[in-house]
Amino acid sequence: MTRATRAEINLSALRHNLEVARSHSHASKARLMAIIKANGYGHGIVEVARALSKADGFGVATINEAITLRESGVYQPILLLEGFNRASDLALIHAYDLDCGIHNEEQVAIIEKEATKNIKVWLKIDTGMHRLGFAPEQVKSTHQRLRAIDRVKQPITLMTHFACADDRQSDYTKQQQTAFEEITSEFASAPKSMANSAGLLAWVDTHADWVRPGIMLYGSSPFVGGKASDHDLHPVMTLKSEIIAIKNFRKGDSIGYGQSYTCDADMPVAIIAVGYGDGYPRHAISGTPVLINGQQVPLIGRVSMDMITVDVRDTKAKVGDEVTLWGEGLPAELIAEKAGTISYELFCGVTQRVNFFYT
Repeated sequence: MTRATRAEINLSALRHNLEVARSHSHASKARLMAIIKANGYGHGIVEVARALSKADGFGVATINEAITLRESGVYQPILLLEGFNRASDLALIHAYDLDCGIHNEEQVAIIEKEATKNIKVWLKIDTGMHRLGFAPEQVKSTHQRLRAIDRVKQPITLMTHFACADDRQSDYTKQQQTAFEEITSEFASAPKSMANSAGLLAWVDTHADWVRPGIMLYGSSPFVGGKASDHDLHPVMTLKSEIIAIKNFRKGDSIGYGQSYTCDADMPVAIIAVGYGDGYPRHAISGTPVLINGQQVPLIGRVSMDMITVDVRDTKAKVGDEVTLWGEGLPAELIAEKAGTISYELFCGVTQRVNFFYT
């Protein structure tokens, strides 16, 4: 028997969201790098890249992701956002014509000693994220070192990453933007990149030469408390399953592990074939909405590995009915909030036992 849990991926919605991103960058004429790391945010990296064929480039986290894209026929620039970790990686970078994010001294030294062919680099500057990147006082000397390497293609692109762009009430993004512009002012002709999804939608002055949208492409808001519909973004992944049983319980009966929910009346409870083994968040609380026949009903009790239970009082639910866990009709942001996480994690967490269907 085939498990009912499935993820439906709407490629038309993906292309629509790309056009939304493109429309926001028209005024600045910025080129658009679609971020498709982590298997296309859990949507399938090859299928996502093919649907986003009008993007000017793609950003990934690992060489294996980049190789998969090249071998599937992707010809646009592919940026390794974290660059490489060892000298032996350079052979693959050369063979597959990959761009590299450069964020530490060791990477520069490896290029100086080991690069045998031309390589395109993006110099990452730490303007306040305090994760990867060169400190402001290191940028000039590092840029000079890279320019002095014959095998480094010119011009060198300069980039940074925002820490708080998802919070439109924070002034930290403006501080980072100002710092980046001051640091890079003497490199007037160098291409520059700052904006992620949130920067693209809310911080117009950060668009520069390249924008790097990620989560918005998959139909989810990048903002704290935001909704995709606020920006005409369409959900790409809809996670579905079905009711496999309906049980009638009495007032006082407990449901599931740990007796975490007790029936407050005689009531029918539907059991749905989905759990954390499929990627549904275990920490989703009672009251998290589930969509059955267009009607929201509340999750009750603990999420288990293979099943969840929901209150179906005042519904006409029956065994075999389709259930939407998130996606079309039920925003992923809402489920993420109930589970104390973000939609990124929901998408990336869908497991291999879930069947994917591309439409």
